[in-house]
Amino acid sequence: MKFKIKQITGSWYFLIAIFLIYFFLFLFSRENFLSAGSFSFGIIQKIILVFVLVFILMSITNYFFTPKFVSKHFQKKGFSKWFFAVAGGILSTGPIYLWYPLLADLKSKGFNYGLISCFLYNRAIKIPLVPIMIFYFSLKYVIVLSLVMIFASVFQGILVNKFMEVKK
Repeated sequence: MKFKIKQITGSWYFLIAIFLIYFFLFLFSRENFLSAGSFSFGIIQKIILVFVLVFILMSITNYFFTPKFVSKHFQKKGFSKWFFAVAGGILSTGPIYLWYPLLADLKSKGFNYGLISCFLYNRAIKIPLVPIMIFYFSLKYVIVLSLVMIFASVFQGILVNKFMEVKK
């Protein structure tokens, strides 16, 4: 298979640029190279355990929370619908426009607008980014922010349902 330059994406250009910067830094200023390397290594040491835990948590949830399992629980009444809307929003990955057809399908199966807004609101909480947030802001801040966002999403969902009832 022939290698084509058009196959290289922007992320590869970024990685190559970083390697070149470190290479030239190594050639021309070894002190700055060592300083930058030790800083990067220090950050990795601080967040590696959290990354491993996040990876394990995401693997477990991907294994147990299948679409069949989730759709079964959305048919129930009460708290479980809101719980799965929150959890689904937090665990969802990929571009948002890919979720719209699935959400429209769920809407046709009884998923109300409030649950959809709750799901979309919780997409702002991203588990893979939690370790970086903890590093920069603190664990206490991340927990408080996440809980506020979760409760606000449910409140927003209830409001959306009330407004949509008025519209009908």
